[in-house]
Amino acid sequence: MAETRIAGRYRLDTLLGRGGMSEVWRATDLELGREVALKLLAPNEDNARFEREARAVATLGDPNVTQLYDYGEADGRPFMVLEYLSGGTLEDLLRARGRLADADAQRISTEMASGLAHAHARGVVHRDLKPSNVLFDEEGRAKLADFGIARMASGGGGTLTEAGTVLGTAAYISPEQAAGNPATPASDVYSFGVMLFRILTGRLPFESDDPFELLEQHRDVPAPLVADVRRDAPGRLAATADAALAKDPALRPPEGAALLAVLGDEDATRVMPVAPPPRRRRRGGPGLAVVLLLVLALAGAAVAYVVTRHGDAPAAPVTLPTRSTRKTLTHSTPTTTTAPTATQPPTTSTTAPTTTFRPPPATTQLTPPLPAPATTIVTTVTPPPATTDTTDTTVTDTTTTDTTATSP
Repeated sequence: MAETRIAGRYRLDTLLGRGGMSEVWRATDLELGREVALKLLAPNEDNARFEREARAVATLGDPNVTQLYDYGEADGRPFMVLEYLSGGTLEDLLRARGRLADADAQRISTEMASGLAHAHARGVVHRDLKPSNVLFDEEGRAKLADFGIARMASGGGGTLTEAGTVLGTAAYISPEQAAGNPATPASDVYSFGVMLFRILTGRLPFESDDPFELLEQHRDVPAPLVADVRRDAPGRLAATADAALAKDPALRPPEGAALLAVLGDEDATRVMPVAPPPRRRRRGGPGLAVVLLLVLALAGAAVAYVVTRHGDAPAAPVTLPTRSTRKTLTHSTPTTTTAPTATQPPTTSTTAPTTTFRPPPATTQLTPPLPAPATTIVTTVTPPPATTDTTDTTVTDTTTTDTTATSP
């Protein structure tokens, strides 16, 4: 077989895969003497889409994103040269192992979130995150690949499709994409959540042989909790997946940086809802027990006793609770019967009780309560105005077959 060279520099060695849009070769860079992955556009395919992918990858430079080395055209066919990743894909790993070990799940999800945070910070939305688009280098580091349908917020990249077109892979598509709405960074977060759910449980949150049924489930059906499928899943990873799979984009971590923060930080309250802290019970001294016993003995019935700072007895020194348990003090009018002392019998009245408000003793310092710390931060990401790229062709497939650095 005759040797084939591209641009006189890249020798094609082994065909790694071929899809409807392009083919990927393992090639040798003869000038630098290194293996590369060369992606060659198929004849009569969309040049604008291929160029958009190259521009998207060229803006990125993160250890967890596939690197672009070169871009050009040979014999009328555009090509791009990417780093060659020999470690296979996340899809290969999940098919071989099912769910991953907890340590691998933590490392791989963190690396994916790092690449996603880098892309989102530079205005790039991937729009087709799935395990076959996560590749591993020879050291096992995860890298995001195949930005063939990525959207760039700036730089003249335009959009790939018009509003109302469903674009993505049905098993990992976000609800808003399934409804034909524009994708945002929160859409990538949802797809990340689907992958993390599978990493932790060995299965997808929604499963069907019918891609249209999958679209409806992602759009309309609440995703199961990780704990419903695997009760012993690591808490932080499970909570991240559950939050990322919220149907409403505003209720998810807004973008990759938020995912990275919660995966790498013990304090996950910044991006996900958490249960409120338990309330502390204020302990009463022995005098309180004596008073209650006297009331029971003299009145012959149970008396409701409400502790407020507006009682008739001098208030005990008040210690404000910590920030995590502080409550809002309300100035409501009490309607309880005043507890008697040991030498004064209880009195009752048929008229409405009158409450006297006394200032606290001089030794007590009360300050207005601080507002309770928010346990949920909800961020709404407003998608950029849809624009139309007149050079694009409308894509209505529910799956994509673009090739990646090592798989088409």
